[in-house]
Amino acid sequence: MRITCFIRYQIDPFQREEFRKYAENWGRIIPRCGGQLVGYFLPYEGTNDIAWGLIAFDNLAAYEAYRARLRGDAEARENFAMAQKLRLILREERSFVEVVDGTFCVAAAASREKSQ
Repeated sequence: MRITCFIRYQIDPFQREEFRKYAENWGRIIPRCGGQLVGYFLPYEGTNDIAWGLIAFDNLAAYEAYRARLRGDAEARENFAMAQKLRLILREERSFVEVVDGTFCVAAAASREKSQ
């Protein structure tokens, strides 16, 4: 079973660029510690204080092993400390989701062919 940790952040909208740096740092850290980074997403239009991070794992045991490696990673600890010091993140929620077969990364052309 493949699962994705879906992280919803409420961020300080006046520190958007600092959050971008925080997210970019995870681009190096997460793969090194065993997670498959799907991506971080900043608000573009509409609500200006909600961002998301998505990280995939084979199962919850792999997620727990990843969390243990994060605790031992110096750059991860520095990134967490920077976010706390700057108060970038006002609230964080985690959910674990699984993809519905046939719905992820479906190209537009493939969808049109099936409907004809």
